[in-house]
Amino acid sequence: MDPRFIRNFSIVAHIDHGKSTLADQLLLKTGTITQREFRAQILDDLDVERERGITVKARAVAIHYQHEGQTYELNLVDTPGHVDFHYEVSRSLAACEGALLLVDAFQGVQAQTVANAYAAIESDLVIIPCINKIDLPIVRTEEVLEEMNTVLGIKRDEVLMVSGKSGIGVEDVFRAIVERIPHPAGDPQAPLKAMIFDGKYDNFRGVITYIRMREGTLRKGMKIVFMTAGTSHEVLEVGQFRPDMEPCNELGPGQVGYFVAGIKELGGVHVGDTVTEAGRRTAAAFPGYKSPQQMVFCGMYPIEKTDFEKLRDELSKMSLNDASFSFLPETSDALGFGFRCGFLGMLHMEIIQQRLEKEANIDLIQTAPNVTYELLMMDGSILKIDNPQDVPENGGIREFREPIVRVNFILPSDGIGPIMQLCADRRGVYKSTEYLGMTRAQLVYELPLAEVIYDMHDRLKSITRGYGTLDYEVIGFRPADLVKVDILVKGVRVDALATIMHRSNAERRGRGLCKRLKEEISKHQFEIPIQAAIGTRIIARETIPALRKNVTAKCYGGDITRKRKLWAKQREGKKRLKQFGEVEIPQKAFLSVLDVSDDV
Repeated sequence: MDPRFIRNFSIVAHIDHGKSTLADQLLLKTGTITQREFRAQILDDLDVERERGITVKARAVAIHYQHEGQTYELNLVDTPGHVDFHYEVSRSLAACEGALLLVDAFQGVQAQTVANAYAAIESDLVIIPCINKIDLPIVRTEEVLEEMNTVLGIKRDEVLMVSGKSGIGVEDVFRAIVERIPHPAGDPQAPLKAMIFDGKYDNFRGVITYIRMREGTLRKGMKIVFMTAGTSHEVLEVGQFRPDMEPCNELGPGQVGYFVAGIKELGGVHVGDTVTEAGRRTAAAFPGYKSPQQMVFCGMYPIEKTDFEKLRDELSKMSLNDASFSFLPETSDALGFGFRCGFLGMLHMEIIQQRLEKEANIDLIQTAPNVTYELLMMDGSILKIDNPQDVPENGGIREFREPIVRVNFILPSDGIGPIMQLCADRRGVYKSTEYLGMTRAQLVYELPLAEVIYDMHDRLKSITRGYGTLDYEVIGFRPADLVKVDILVKGVRVDALATIMHRSNAERRGRGLCKRLKEEISKHQFEIPIQAAIGTRIIARETIPALRKNVTAKCYGGDITRKRKLWAKQREGKKRLKQFGEVEIPQKAFLSVLDVSDDV
């Protein structure tokens, strides 16, 4: 197809501002899907997306639209809105020339609205601003227009009024896409040059590779080369998403689609790699995507030891479909063989775990998540650790550094005081306050990432009655007085329960953790001491009493020495059990490290 009649655009917005609903209307109005096929959020095809009502994976779909007698091909990319999937958004923007920026007519500009708008501007995209949900019973259209102008510099006459639910203003959106967004450049006769922006694994056909064409033409039977991986393959099928995979004859410059080449090796396909023709290579490869910086890590161990290889295969497939996720094998004395997995945030971690348990049917034990730290050693070297077990025991550490994030809160003005107090309690550094209108403000703080990821989002929602939002970006590492807190169960260190925290919080949190573990670990036939320790110094202790059977229940009266003999025999048995007995630690105990709400 002539690149002059192609438009590539994505839909970006804060979570729950109606991206997927508007995408449904665009598909419906152009006949890409029929009314019979229509269902809410049709592009959200993962089970976890439909259960939670959020978009996790970006989805591409080709739409054909008639404008002034000419057929245009509009390649739409629906993107997630949550901060944990910002990398998914950035990859999608790299495949587009324009973006629809949606803002809720009642909620107005939110934290991820700002982040996604700036990401689109940095990618040199043409932004089409839209106020969505204008058919709500209560709207703040005038105030939202003012907020968009104040925060993002968007003029009122550029903004479209739409409703993804009822279809109001959708025709204006189509006209704006065709008239405002530039067509992609590219020569169909030039050597093939296409970028891989996503992919998934099919058990029957191997890796299905999603590409954005830049130069040349891709056809079935063509011999291709992955320039970074250096592997060559023969194309077995070429197609587009309409919205399901539909084979076609060829893909030209500017088009978005997929190809199948019978690739069974998962490691051979890299997101950001360049695809070119084997006999006629392009001069230079794409620089690729900036590697995502995983900041939250946790251990995942199969409950059934025989599921280890199955878990490895599923994690490989997951990392192909989600390039912001990483994993490495590790072992734990308490849990055996498993994997150390890296994520962009807590929701990202929950989604991956849920997909593994539901789609792959693997029962997992997941350890408490922690962030990446930097250690400046005495010899001047810098050691990056994402597992508390890796902290050197013999000292030699000159400086302990933690990751710091710049957090952007957007919230009602009456919530500023409580949020400032919350940030102060979590070692936050105040930066700025900006009022977006009469009732809303933007608050900027610098906070340790470890203080943000666990429950900051929940506390913010609670304090602001659901109206506050936050977005954060990592700005670097700073020195802090941090210590590693070990947990000893029956005198044995449980490596999977070790955490790193600030020294000022260590005793309080150690005491709270011991109390929670006492509730989670069931009673055994012997007494179980639970201790929190910094190095060799015990800072907190709780004791789970032994299960006691009444061995003297059948002794009625008589000489007391008979009862004493039975009690002595029972004590001897418990002493032997204590020596050889193993303590069973349930899954909930490993996640109790996260709960800091009732630490005293």
